[in-house]
Amino acid sequence: MKFGRRLAIAAGLLLGLGMSPCLSQAQAPAPQPVIRVAVEGAYPPFNFIDASNELQGFEVDLLKSLCEAMQARCELVQHPWDGIIKGLLNREYDAIMSSLEITERRQKRIAFSDPYYRIPAVFIASKEAAPGEVTPLTMAGKKIGTIERTDHEAYLKTFYKESEIVLYAKAEEANLDLLVGRIDAVFADELLLSKFLATREGGCCHILGDAPAEPAYKREAYGIGLRQEDEALREQLNRAIAQVKADGTYDRIRAKYFSFDIK
Repeated sequence: MKFGRRLAIAAGLLLGLGMSPCLSQAQAPAPQPVIRVAVEGAYPPFNFIDASNELQGFEVDLLKSLCEAMQARCELVQHPWDGIIKGLLNREYDAIMSSLEITERRQKRIAFSDPYYRIPAVFIASKEAAPGEVTPLTMAGKKIGTIERTDHEAYLKTFYKESEIVLYAKAEEANLDLLVGRIDAVFADELLLSKFLATREGGCCHILGDAPAEPAYKREAYGIGLRQEDEALREQLNRAIAQVKADGTYDRIRAKYFSFDIK
């Protein structure tokens, strides 16, 4: 009986102080949800494996900031590119953040977050050509090289009808022809062409201009791949993407890897 009275008195004192006898349980923080995210690790500077066998890159850094914004714990899962969507559908992980382009074909199988990066398209030319407008009118009569079976080819053939469009299997072939003067310009994504401009051979050339605002070039968009039923996770990620873009975190991370805007 004495023990029972002591227990009741102790409980009364705790309640009098506004505390619960189950205080430790009531105040225990809820465990953070774990989100498993697949990353290929073979597409620098977006994602790659460093000398310590750790995943690094723009997407890895951005993913960490998204998880902080969501107050979630993320687990990176390295997965080869082949079968990466199949692994998502088989629930081997919860999301894919590995430069997965948003396409109509893929949207029939999986859902996507809002785009977290886009690659702009540019025209490059010899430094003898001054930068300026690169509209269909100003480029009329010019030979423009681009990579076959790409959005860039479709764009040029649709809008630059007065230019001669020269197709190549690889960007390197187009850049070589530009170097020796066989064509007047190359049109492709800025990431690809900026790598050429950074080389010794690329010192011949510079960016002539960005794809014009009119007619607008539909830039390739990349998002986080998700299962179609995981709508709550998609909404969480979209809010986090918007937050890191708004508070400057995105631009700080981007500047480590790219000299141009990819939002």
